[in-house]
Amino acid sequence: MSNAVSGLPIGRGLLFLIVAGAAWGTAGAAASLVYRVSDMGPVALSFWRCAGGFVLLLLVRSLFCRTGTAVRSGPWRRKALRAGVTGLSLAVFQTAYFASVQATGLAVATVVTLGAGPVLIALGARLTMGERLGAGGTVAVAGALTGLAVLVLGSGGAEVRPSGVAWAALSAAGYALMTLLTRWWGRDGETDAFGASVRAFGVTTLCLLPFALAEGLLPHTGDGLRFIGLVVYVAAVPTALAYGLYFAGAAVVRSATVSVIMLLEPVSAAVLAVTLLGERLTAATVVGTLLMLGAVAGLAVAETRGARAGVLERAEPGGAFG
Repeated sequence: MSNAVSGLPIGRGLLFLIVAGAAWGTAGAAASLVYRVSDMGPVALSFWRCAGGFVLLLLVRSLFCRTGTAVRSGPWRRKALRAGVTGLSLAVFQTAYFASVQATGLAVATVVTLGAGPVLIALGARLTMGERLGAGGTVAVAGALTGLAVLVLGSGGAEVRPSGVAWAALSAAGYALMTLLTRWWGRDGETDAFGASVRAFGVTTLCLLPFALAEGLLPHTGDGLRFIGLVVYVAAVPTALAYGLYFAGAAVVRSATVSVIMLLEPVSAAVLAVTLLGERLTAATVVGTLLMLGAVAGLAVAETRGARAGVLERAEPGGAFG
């Protein structure tokens, strides 16, 4: 059940992705609270999220090096290229999503971005790495996308604007590119998840800095202590922790499976909206959540079974270990 190159067990990679998806979902609730206690804008919040995540990951990285933990790494030019492409993809993913939310609203932006992502990823994985979804995988992806649409659009009132859809499609393309490249480099032996995360967030922070300066880096009003606590949480949990786990898991799990598991983000956000922010629990929330959780569980089981079957096949006489 281990990836042949990196050595990370597939089951652990799936667990990393599940935790990352759930952690990502808390970012929206935390951002809502930031907007309640201050006048900080979304781009500035995204900048501080990435900058804080960069610092925290850098600290963890230095701790690993200090304790003598071995980290496999490639030539500096290859690392710089990968950091640049991944960081730009992450910047496009986040910034275009915020622009889509502003142009067409949260519901449509979420459905288009997270709905188009798995489709683009599945197509890209098939064309570039020969990864097949299979009939079961196709059904699971379709069920997940249906659940996403029911979950987010079930309350009604969504307004579709072409400019917002275009921004969401660009965001989905950035997310798909980031996921596919992470998987591709994982097959090539890139196992330094912490290092990849640190470098990517360094590039993303630099990309967002001029836009954050234009918007205003610091709020002019607000509860200082609550604001700082919320920003630290956003940087630590749904950023440093979640993306560190994401890059590690996405390197060993099939790209299409990764994209569906990460749809746990809106599920987590919906649960927090009901339990912490006082939003009403609707039938659409329940049905959409169950559909998406069922799809994630089905793909996770299929992924671990496929990995186990591959190990057994290679272990047989005449196989890769024979």
